[in-house]
Amino acid sequence: MTITCDVAVLGGGTGGYVAAIRAAQLGKSVVVIERDKLGGTCLHRGCIPSKALLRSAELYAEMKESEQYGIETSGVRLVFPGVQRRKETIVEQLHQGVQYLMRKNKIQVLRGQGRVIGPSIFSPRSGAVAVELEDGEMETVVPSHLILATGSKPRVLPGLEPDGERILSSEEALLLDELPASMLIVGGGVIGAEWASMLADFGVEVTIAEAGPQLLPREDAEVAKELERLLKKRGVRVLTGAEVGADACRKVGTGVELEVLRGGKTETLAAEKVLVSVGRTANVEGIGLENTDVRFGSGVIEVNEMMQTAEPHIYAIGDCIGGLQLAHAASHEGIIAAAHLAGEPAHPYKAHLVPRCVYSRPEVASVGITEEEAKAQGRETAVGKFPFSAIGKALVHGAKEGFVKVVADKASGDILGVQMIGPHVTDLIGEAALAQFLDATPWEVGEMVHAHPTLSEILGEAMLAVDSRAIGI
Repeated sequence: MTITCDVAVLGGGTGGYVAAIRAAQLGKSVVVIERDKLGGTCLHRGCIPSKALLRSAELYAEMKESEQYGIETSGVRLVFPGVQRRKETIVEQLHQGVQYLMRKNKIQVLRGQGRVIGPSIFSPRSGAVAVELEDGEMETVVPSHLILATGSKPRVLPGLEPDGERILSSEEALLLDELPASMLIVGGGVIGAEWASMLADFGVEVTIAEAGPQLLPREDAEVAKELERLLKKRGVRVLTGAEVGADACRKVGTGVELEVLRGGKTETLAAEKVLVSVGRTANVEGIGLENTDVRFGSGVIEVNEMMQTAEPHIYAIGDCIGGLQLAHAASHEGIIAAAHLAGEPAHPYKAHLVPRCVYSRPEVASVGITEEEAKAQGRETAVGKFPFSAIGKALVHGAKEGFVKVVADKASGDILGVQMIGPHVTDLIGEAALAQFLDATPWEVGEMVHAHPTLSEILGEAMLAVDSRAIGI
């Protein structure tokens, strides 16, 4: 059977279903092809379930520290199966919501494995999709435009292949029935930092082994140093410059031992389980790209600023194109692709305007470039910093650690980047991102009235600090 449509989307994750909705809103007939559940990694194996666990861990830690608020508690007990049930309830509610949006926008969903095919009797050009449905039947979808949104999977290190028992990927860790006594985390990027924070709050003994010179390798060095300090303060052992070689892992008794090379010396680390969090690999194999002229060098699909591949009627978005592998980046890319193929105005994709968030405790958020990156570009910078310890609302919340840092171009006054570490900064980063999007200067953001007492006051103060005009310090 052949299905014709204006737009086919291969992959129903966050980027894919958002692209489908926008295309449908623009009057296009849309078919989404998804081999698993709508919502993809973010909803089922990433963003949402991990943040649900992080919230439970944060609340558990706060309850144990409630005496500082004048509240005495006793018998606070963690029931981890209950934590997992809450996570699953949230995921299912959102999954139902995505399915409703498909129905509301009259989007046809095919559950099955899709593969792009070349020119054939169905179409004179590549871009049709052969779909093997769950029941074994075959469908062919022939669209005018195709959007590839096939996502990614956890990257695997040789010798540390996940077995689902002692060696885990982040996806498998979400399915734990019970917490281990100790966890060794290989990789101190976003996923590693979040899991270290979560597990430490749950009472697990945690060690992070990061190959680079700092945690969060893509973030500001001062922010990374502060996060490392605060994690160590909570009992997390952080090892940077710790390289893991092939065959460095061995199972011993009921646990795991891992040899790392650090400072020219070999050190043996032991834990009950190992979590491997060393990034993600684009899903570009087995989807039929070889049947097209789409270029996919360096393991990712190549696109232009409007998300078009080398074949202009085929677009690609999300993790499969590399870059910022973030759900909100994928959604934005999907909206650009849908608008462009429909002939609507679309802003070209600009990665430096996409906020980056880490949901550890404390949280980390940033947008734009760091001070180090600005200097590497030959720019003369003006920097403003302001601590949360001087913000009344932060003291009220009992979360005075951290700061906001603003990096501006000294010559033009443009905001180059904003980096934050502290309470609720993943929410506060939105104002900074809007300021960059609108080409605001630090002076303009600093002059804006920020309500008192709020955490948002810190952004105004940090902006004023660029010109040494901060009020609170």
